[in-house]
Amino acid sequence: MSIRALSRSFGERRVLLDITPGEIVALIGPSGCGKSTLLRHIGGLDSPTYGTIDIGGEPVTGLDARTAIAFQEPRLLPWRSITRNVEVGLPRGKRSNGERDRAADLLELVKLSAAAHLRPREISGGMAQRVSLARALARRPGVLLLDEPFGALDALTRFAMQDLLLELHAAEPATIVIVTHDVDEALYLADRVILLGAPASEASSEPASILSTVTVPGVRPRDRGSGDLAELRVELLDGLGVPTHHLTSS
Repeated sequence: MSIRALSRSFGERRVLLDITPGEIVALIGPSGCGKSTLLRHIGGLDSPTYGTIDIGGEPVTGLDARTAIAFQEPRLLPWRSITRNVEVGLPRGKRSNGERDRAADLLELVKLSAAAHLRPREISGGMAQRVSLARALARRPGVLLLDEPFGALDALTRFAMQDLLLELHAAEPATIVIVTHDVDEALYLADRVILLGAPASEASSEPASILSTVTVPGVRPRDRGSGDLAELRVELLDGLGVPTHHLTSS
């Protein structure tokens, strides 16, 4: 996937990025720097003022069946069962028995087979987010877009969801682009972490840009306490303007 000279009219913000098929890339940066907007462009939910996004050499020109997106809020339909919510993600016109088997397989993959008949009000927030991931994977997208998918979860549930995402990626290795404010989450999940910077002000004519790109070492699942990750964490927090003198060891 290639993103070339992308810009929105508000502030003339430009981003240039190439992503390898099957790669997990995390986007971090201050609020307002365009992370979620970039994700919406990739998914065809919004259109840039100019520039292009290509997936497999073909441009994204609108809502794109090659991509699927999951947000911080699961956005489940409250009147549908968990199974029926996953089936919403199936390609239109392909609700055959075989495709419905796909929904059952995904619920098993996200460990929710026993809850298939329940309604969203009857499950926890973490379970709802698992349904959201299963729904996003239903059409077998080449690119999975995640916008702060675990931001509203408690720490233990967030760790469990991160591990589940890696299991899903191992089973069905789509390209994943994840927006997160959590540096540790980015380092745990991603092959590369892209740090975006915002203009000095919303009225600035200076474009947002990629301040740095960090390649994360180690085979997933990584050791959350790894010294290599700790050093990269300090580097990224410094890039975000977060004081880190208290995080470094003597």
